[in-house]
Amino acid sequence: MATILIVEDDPVLREGLVYNLTRQDYEVESVGDGKSAVEKARLMKPNLIILDIMLPGMDGFQVCRALRQEMTCPILMLTARSEEIDRVLGLEIGADDYITKPFSMRELLARVKAHLRHERFLLSKQNPEAAISPASEILSSGNLSVDLGRMEARLDDNQLILKPKEFELLVYLMKHQGKVLSRAALLEKVWEWKYYSDAHTIDVHIHWLRELIEEDPKNPKRIITVRGAGYRFEG
Repeated sequence: MATILIVEDDPVLREGLVYNLTRQDYEVESVGDGKSAVEKARLMKPNLIILDIMLPGMDGFQVCRALRQEMTCPILMLTARSEEIDRVLGLEIGADDYITKPFSMRELLARVKAHLRHERFLLSKQNPEAAISPASEILSSGNLSVDLGRMEARLDDNQLILKPKEFELLVYLMKHQGKVLSRAALLEKVWEWKYYSDAHTIDVHIHWLRELIEEDPKNPKRIITVRGAGYRFEG
């Protein structure tokens, strides 16, 4: 059973989240402030964290930054703010996703389900038999190669350290080399978000990939921006 930690200082919303997630057969714990969140996460080691930004004491950004140094589980941030800088900052300090209040419970449950599914896929990498499977598919483009079975990417002989979503995005781009992919399509195919249209998640992850695989990230040759349309992987 997947375990989820909810960090939300609004008791009504917190109780609603606990109720709805428990009904989905998740094991749920909840706290109402940042300091308690860090302490509970260290003890609980949850499979996923739902983290509000506006918290008493430590805010959500501080909590996310602290926990990212110790654990890799998905972090879904909740925010009542609409400013772009807050959303981008959350992603840059290690959050995997964010959702702006007010939100539909259906959307949140869909996001939680998708992140937990990807987390299980990542953990399956630890299976030694899967890692040496002869059926493992290899994607190659020049000095860049991706081993789908091992969930590893290499540039020349150097292994790249990729977050799960960075890896999945790179794989999808490489599998569709030469095709223009819109941000909406990438959100639906890689993130499995059908209710979400914000482009900043894609832009931030593309930026991270370029930092790793481009010789000059400011003048990319592999992942090309197609103005008004999306991105195209050239290899």
